[in-house]
Amino acid sequence: MKDQRFIGTGVAIITPFRNNEIDYQSFGNIIDYVIHGGVNFIVALGSTGEAATLSVDEEREVLDFCIRHINNRVPLVAGNFGGNNTHALVHKLKTYNFDGIAAVLSASPAYVKPTQEGIFQHYKAMADVSPVPIILYNVPGRTHSNMTWETTVRLAEYSRVFVGIKEASGDLIQSINIIKHKPEHFIVTSGDDYVALPMVLTGCDGVISVIANALPKAFSQMINFGLDRDVFAANQLNMKTYDLHKWLYTEGNPVGIKAAMEILGLCSKEVRLPLFPMSTTNYSMMEKEIASLKKELSIQVLP
Repeated sequence: MKDQRFIGTGVAIITPFRNNEIDYQSFGNIIDYVIHGGVNFIVALGSTGEAATLSVDEEREVLDFCIRHINNRVPLVAGNFGGNNTHALVHKLKTYNFDGIAAVLSASPAYVKPTQEGIFQHYKAMADVSPVPIILYNVPGRTHSNMTWETTVRLAEYSRVFVGIKEASGDLIQSINIIKHKPEHFIVTSGDDYVALPMVLTGCDGVISVIANALPKAFSQMINFGLDRDVFAANQLNMKTYDLHKWLYTEGNPVGIKAAMEILGLCSKEVRLPLFPMSTTNYSMMEKEIASLKKELSIQVLP
């Protein structure tokens, strides 16, 4: 039986800053905005949440704030459980306070380029001690190491602690092989907004999305239409929102989505070094695209 909490639209939520400090007032408004927009769960402290630039204390503060502000309205997933140090992650899983956290998202090791057996043993060690469900995360664009569909299925079969995967390879063939060969309980979500709808229409269970920070209602509706096999309605929304993707990623993530959120009036575009705010030229182009979308989609931002 699939864990229904992680089907549909998850949002990899940003961490808003002001003057290099976490802007909790804006953070609360963004949480309300995406929940009101219909997202099914929230993932905090992922790469979109700039966890790499946060201190350990800030990470804990962000999670505690999310737990309080979400107040059980949707499940919360902690995205700060990736890394190359397997021993340290095992210790973290044994000692962490998971009250209010539904699952963890764990990116496959980056930079060191482990073998598939190394990836399997890394996750196996985590599963053997984890008190909460683990969502695997394959993102070769960041890690420079692809987790093959065979390894994903092997992990899914090894332990039901692995409830699903955020598959961000952008490779539909790989995704289809996971869907075809995985055990029934295992959820497959798209980690790439560009191909989220095609993945859903081939049997994927949803998305963990960047664009849903800015367009939670439209993107959640698109995914729901896809899951309901209303291809026409889903494709209409996909086409309406598709051109925004370019501007979200032209200077990298979360630089683009932070700029979009500023244009929508939800927070500052500020990021922490080594990231740098979006250039004036691209910002202007994004403004035009969002102005068009606000009319076409009737976007309303909560006060």
